[in-house]
Amino acid sequence: MSKRLVLGLTLLALIVAFFALDLQRFFTLESLQAHRASLLEFVAQRWLLAAGAYVLLYIAVVALALPAAGLMTVAGGALFGLLGVPLVLLAATLGATISMLLSRYLFRESVERRFAGALKTINDGLKREGAFYLFAMRLVPAIPFFLINVAMGVTQLRVWTFAWVSAIGMLPGTLVWIYLGQQVMQLTSLKGLVSPTLLLALALLGVMPLLAKRLVEFLRARRVYRGHSKPRRYDYNLIAIGAGSAGLVSSYIAAAVKAKVALIERHKMGGDCLNTGCVPSKALIRTARLAAECRRADRYGLAPIDPAIDFARAMQRVHEVIAKIEPHDSIDRYTGLGVTCISGDARIVDPWTVEVNGQRLTSRAIVIATGARPTVPKLPGIDSVDFLTSDTVWSLRERPQRLLVLGGGPIGCELGQCFQRLGCQVTLVQRPARLLPREDEDASALVDAALRSDGVDVRVGTEALRVERDGAGGRLWVRDRSGEHAIAFDRLLLALGRTANVNGFGLEELGVRIAERGTIENDAWMRTNFPNLYVCGDVAGPYQFTHVAAHQAWYAAVNALFAPFWTFKADYRVIPWCTFTDPEVARVGLSESEAKAQNVAYELAHYGLDDLDRAIADGHDHGYVKVLTVPGKDTILGATIVGAHAGDLLAEFVLAMRHGLGLRKILGTIHSYPTMMEANKYTAGVWARAHAPAGALKWIERFHAWRRG
Repeated sequence: MSKRLVLGLTLLALIVAFFALDLQRFFTLESLQAHRASLLEFVAQRWLLAAGAYVLLYIAVVALALPAAGLMTVAGGALFGLLGVPLVLLAATLGATISMLLSRYLFRESVERRFAGALKTINDGLKREGAFYLFAMRLVPAIPFFLINVAMGVTQLRVWTFAWVSAIGMLPGTLVWIYLGQQVMQLTSLKGLVSPTLLLALALLGVMPLLAKRLVEFLRARRVYRGHSKPRRYDYNLIAIGAGSAGLVSSYIAAAVKAKVALIERHKMGGDCLNTGCVPSKALIRTARLAAECRRADRYGLAPIDPAIDFARAMQRVHEVIAKIEPHDSIDRYTGLGVTCISGDARIVDPWTVEVNGQRLTSRAIVIATGARPTVPKLPGIDSVDFLTSDTVWSLRERPQRLLVLGGGPIGCELGQCFQRLGCQVTLVQRPARLLPREDEDASALVDAALRSDGVDVRVGTEALRVERDGAGGRLWVRDRSGEHAIAFDRLLLALGRTANVNGFGLEELGVRIAERGTIENDAWMRTNFPNLYVCGDVAGPYQFTHVAAHQAWYAAVNALFAPFWTFKADYRVIPWCTFTDPEVARVGLSESEAKAQNVAYELAHYGLDDLDRAIADGHDHGYVKVLTVPGKDTILGATIVGAHAGDLLAEFVLAMRHGLGLRKILGTIHSYPTMMEANKYTAGVWARAHAPAGALKWIERFHAWRRG
């Protein structure tokens, strides 16, 4: 039998014995009151012996994580007065350290084997700020101390650091509990319960979490701002860097509440969404979809035609759409709203100062909304060809005959299908085994089938190896099941996601933390490690959607302007998204594959659009609505819709989840006939039929039979 097992069983036996022998009866306030006189007499006669016994007992209680530490601290105040403070700190620190060492000896090796990746992240954080976070946890009475001891034991935190930080962190709470113990032991009747001193002690216990929070924030601010001089006055209440969705919404909100705000943009107002993302892609998708409908006009009783596509004109229309929407995000509009708009490269000089065009501007708060850029892989030979990205593809005026799209996520699938319909021969290369890997397999399969039906050469499970230039085009060497081979192309479009813009404007020099995923590290209030520097949008993560950027911007702006008086935690509970392929794929909440991976129990309601009247009439009778619910309840865990107008249909489920409405409410809502929206109601009907009360229906059947005579 191993030493670890013997030690573990011994400790377990001691804990079981404590409860089996009912020893906890001695660790109650009533017991302490009952023996008060004799205990005080013993302390008076043999102080050193009493103190030593008290410390040893306290150490044992803490080391074994017995539920008596609070009572022991109260007893310290009752028996030793203020001298109980050093006794409690000594005993609590030694007991916690022993508990931490036991945890380290018993569990760390196995935890490191099973959770090496997660533990490495924790250890890296502790190496950087372990003392501070341990101190913060010790200040909060709501966190059970034995959990802190065990958790710290499996990390690489130094024992000496654990001990001295624990002692300092436990001091404020110890003082309050000692004071409470002094007051409680002086009670001689129920009248003492309303004495001012006891009420003060209880009040101190109540406000300890708030005081601890404020103290931690104060210490964090002092630490992070060390070496920086805060201005006496500010030019602005808020400066937003980046005029994409996040920056525009942040500055709009600030101006709406009459704050003085500046918005700095280095390129174009409107950011990626207006100029290179959502707006241009949807404009081109509309043209491509119309071309596809012309080719399939026979399904509507018309003669199919192969439209003569003016590629340059189609691309020109994209820019016309951008120009039509541009005024919504223009300098003129935002200047009229009260925002000072500045064109130039911003650089954060210190936590309150931004330099732009040689001028330094100060602000109480700064919102970083610098967005993201297309990811360019470190692929050998990639720079030898004039590749396209979702930023640069809009400059095309001549249609490439052979377009190779690298990446089968939302951007790759949308643009790949789009350009195929506009007359290119598209080859789509995807390393994972299927398209849209974040979605359920059945959703991916429908999109895959649709792209192949349009003529896209879909290559999943294919790894890109290197790029070679070949005249005006090139070749992409890949590896798949058949081995290595080359795919020729005229133009190469990279669609491998987006990388947050965190470099080149002072973050590194200032010490703003960057998360492992490459975004700016931020908390629930959208703050960076500098409390007056906020972040929102793609540069913040974890979602890179325009609607999430706007959502985050509200929290960033309001918290930046009104903290510490009013603050709000960002709410990510209900985040929808949509991929605008044909068919569209829209989702909110858990997918079925995510539920399985996370071992979340669920029931499934599935409705095929091939049964929906409006979908049949429109020729869109392919796809489905799928809703996951809590077993036995109509509470929605997630919804996935694949089909025409899926992004629009999803809104009803988003609303229901956001406001706690179940499928019964959707079923009880009148939906216009015939509309695609009826699919949501029919999906709720699928759920209702599966949960019909079989026993009650049998009695109702008998009732109707009786009425027939």
